[in-house]
Amino acid sequence: MRNYKKIFNKKSVLKNIFLLTLLFPIVPFKQDLVKAGLEFQWNQDSNYRKLSWFQRTPQKRAKNTIFFFLKPSERKTGFLSLNIKIPDRLRSSIKTKNVSLCKVNIGGFNSRTKCLENIPSDVEVDKETNKVNIYPINPVPSSKDSYAIVFKLINPQRAGLYQFHSFGKSSGPIPVSTYLGSWTIKIEEQ
Repeated sequence: MRNYKKIFNKKSVLKNIFLLTLLFPIVPFKQDLVKAGLEFQWNQDSNYRKLSWFQRTPQKRAKNTIFFFLKPSERKTGFLSLNIKIPDRLRSSIKTKNVSLCKVNIGGFNSRTKCLENIPSDVEVDKETNKVNIYPINPVPSSKDSYAIVFKLINPQRAGLYQFHSFGKSSGPIPVSTYLGSWTIKIEEQ
């Protein structure tokens, strides 16, 4: 009887429940439900901003569509141009005809993620600096609409995390280039 009191005392039960609640978000129970329980940033910079994204399939060597979102809360002003720094391992698979800018419906429980309206723009892929430059024909205004940069590509052969950094030139009286944030996508084993 004395051993049961040690095991089931109030303090140890509360301590175990507390530890389980800390570990619960990190441990994936079913692979389909949990996309990423933990994100790691190599350079711990206070200016780092995590942006939202969505991809159709995370398997390596699969045809994929990636939506890099720019929500109204992430944009203080409209923009004249966007620059996206591409990870080294992905630069060969990105082509200008497969990159677009659109007004987007961010999917959720009742709807799918899809482009509502394409924004006419010039796209340039610079292989030397590993950047994609997007120049909309008309400046994109600061509004309550969400926008997305859409990449259609074939996922790389190596599984892992790939980080994209975005910069935008604001549409104001004095155009200023600013850091918008970063997207970290995950490519998984099959």
